Amino acid sequence: MLHVDIPTRDDFEQLNRTRTDACVSIYLKTTPLSQQSDATRTELKNAAGHATQQLEAANLDKRQLALLREQLDDLIEDDDFWQFQANSLAILVTPESMRTFRLPNALTPMVQVSDRFHLKPLLRVLTYPQSAFVLALAENGVRLVQVHADMPASQVKVPGLPKDAASAVGTASVNSRSASGRVQGSEGQNVRLRQYARRVDEALRPILAGSSTPLILAATGRLASVYPSVCSYPFLAHRHIEDSASRLSDADLADQVRPVLDELYGNELEDMRASFEQFAKNGQATTDLSDAARAATYGAISALLVDIDAVVPGTIDEETGVITFADKESATSYGVIDEIAGRAMASGARVLGVRKADMPGNAELAALLRFPV
Repeated sequence: MLHVDIPTRDDFEQLNRTRTDACVSIYLKTTPLSQQSDATRTELKNAAGHATQQLEAANLDKRQLALLREQLDDLIEDDDFWQFQANSLAILVTPESMRTFRLPNALTPMVQVSDRFHLKPLLRVLTYPQSAFVLALAENGVRLVQVHADMPASQVKVPGLPKDAASAVGTASVNSRSASGRVQGSEGQNVRLRQYARRVDEALRPILAGSSTPLILAATGRLASVYPSVCSYPFLAHRHIEDSASRLSDADLADQVRPVLDELYGNELEDMRASFEQFAKNGQATTDLSDAARAATYGAISALLVDIDAVVPGTIDEETGVITFADKESATSYGVIDEIAGRAMASGARVLGVRKADMPGNAELAALLRFPV
């Protein structure tokens, strides 16, 4: 079993604002097999040593360096922590604090030392969230199930959620073909099912308000087409689980979520690349790091694709966005692609972290611009 801690966008933005003399970002490959954790702990010791060398070369205060190393050494010796791991581990540490995230995706190992954290690898898990809501909808019952990568699926209590279709519309059966006012026959069945779907949507609104977590419908027959027509939640997935919701357990629903999410984010990536080509024709897209840095600084990026493994050391002027490239990584520089991503996200841009093969023209980044800069 994978034990994961998925960072949220708020986590990312908070960490992105951190500025101090020593920010150490360590990414390691791990394994859920606890008996193999010693190798990872050894890798962390080596990474901590590499970070220490960079901080000593930058003349960090010895007391600050001792506090930072103490936190890393404590983590290395924490047997309980190493018993429960996933496929990668992110460690973000300063002399004052430490955050760790156990991640389901396999990240490239690296150590980055600067006055800010290197967060771009975390964009992968933010780009492809591991959670979803599933609306299991049938004529004889309805329930909302929350699915996470690190926990068993669980039902969400929804006040006012109808018990079933018949009780929602005040009839003995929605399949009755007898006349009832102007509602009769197959047309009447469709009207009743739409009323039922509307009651469900109304009950879900306060639960889903403010969320951007995908909602996946599990339904068959007419409800599979009726519910999307009345749903007010903007993040309803286009693809649904085509199976009888009443016969699927919460665990069964969770098993069928992953293919839907994979398709959902695969389509989003394709849409982003298509948009890049169109924006490029109008002069409002770039793969140039210097242009992207200026655009991010001025809030001109609307969407950004970044290669999560690419690291280009340097610094970016806070006011002009001009890049000063560095010859090598050190504690006096940082990853400029990481910084561009952080500035773009701070101005409300949609930022996707992807692999090199998914980048337009194998570029290190691809930016869609709100306006030319």
